[in-house]
Amino acid sequence: MTDRNYDLNTWLETYKETVASFGKAQQDGFKALERFARFNYAVAGDYLEAGIAQTKAALSARAAVGTQAVADLLAKQAELSHQLSDKLRSRAQEFSTLASEVQESVSNFATDAASRAAGTKKAA
Repeated sequence: MTDRNYDLNTWLETYKETVASFGKAQQDGFKALERFARFNYAVAGDYLEAGIAQTKAALSARAAVGTQAVADLLAKQAELSHQLSDKLRSRAQEFSTLASEVQESVSNFATDAASRAAGTKKAA
């Protein structure tokens, strides 16, 4: 047998802190997952809108036949492509911000967990 006396309350408090920190990490993880899903949904919407606009431009040019109609179609498609690239550029910046926020959250959790583990080792 061991001669050590263990304080049950200390063990329970440590357990509560550990479970609470993992619960918070899980909640933060689900929030980040939701943000990524919403982001991807927005990007898919941008592509869908661009595709619809390209189709409308092609169908309107199809009604009018001639060299000027083809030139107008090409100009409209170039403009729509430029608009899509601007949207995607802003989405890329948004994704970068989102990823850095999630990385910071994970880093904070890891730091907190390491400090708690070090504190628990010292207390034991």
